[in-house]
Amino acid sequence: MCPESMRKELSHVIEGEIIPRLMMAHRSEEAVRGSAAKDVPGDPEGVSIGVPVVEEFSRMVIEHDAAAALAYVDTLRAQGTALESVFVHLLAPTAKRLGELWEEDQADFTEVTVGLCRLQHVLRELGGAFEGEVDPHRVSGKRILMSPIPGEQHTFGLMMISEFFRREGWDVTCDPSLSMRDLNHLVRQEWFDIVALSVSCQTLLDKVTTTVRGVRRVSRNASVGIIVGGRLFTENPQLVSVVGADDTAQDGASAVRRAEAMLARRTGCFTRDMGPI
Repeated sequence: MCPESMRKELSHVIEGEIIPRLMMAHRSEEAVRGSAAKDVPGDPEGVSIGVPVVEEFSRMVIEHDAAAALAYVDTLRAQGTALESVFVHLLAPTAKRLGELWEEDQADFTEVTVGLCRLQHVLRELGGAFEGEVDPHRVSGKRILMSPIPGEQHTFGLMMISEFFRREGWDVTCDPSLSMRDLNHLVRQEWFDIVALSVSCQTLLDKVTTTVRGVRRVSRNASVGIIVGGRLFTENPQLVSVVGADDTAQDGASAVRRAEAMLARRTGCFTRDMGPI
């Protein structure tokens, strides 16, 4: 792939997959809390996470290891910044800024890739603390399997959203390395209410159709719900029916509620937190 094509692809991934999923995570959490607060930059209860902070953190994940990035986040949290604000106002803008640094020739592809890998490490480390904030009474017993389409390389956004499903009480299996055979084996052996598949690249569309068909054919749950997401479906929501899936989310705020609504339609049970879709 030529450098210009690589730049455009990275920009599409960051703008079309990572950022929307981070925003979905934030807004879904607001829905769970029943918060009336508006989504504004920064955190009024802690350090304001503005452009200078994002710029500093972007350089940090390029030039230093993940431990330094985590220490930086720990400092913000110690000063009163909420964890969800770190996810939305720091990690998402940093991912976007890494792409901009590449487009501006201030960082090369390897540096940006390493930076995104370190962001992913930060996400994994923070996930336990975020999940620990779950209200134990919200444990739902619902199970979701989340996986990129085999061959899809972009997994940061998928991992981010998995943390918010966990926080809402879902039992989540999120594996970015499943082959087609592994995926089919898993849904054959274990019960999942929802299978969520992610793809960003148009060239994988046929594989999405094949994957959806295979999951339905072998799933232990004959009524499994299938949600597809990623840049491809954000830009072309009409493709949901083409690939044989049940739903996608056109904006971040509705994605988790759509999963809940899908199950509600099949079981006849509605939860008080679902709200309008």
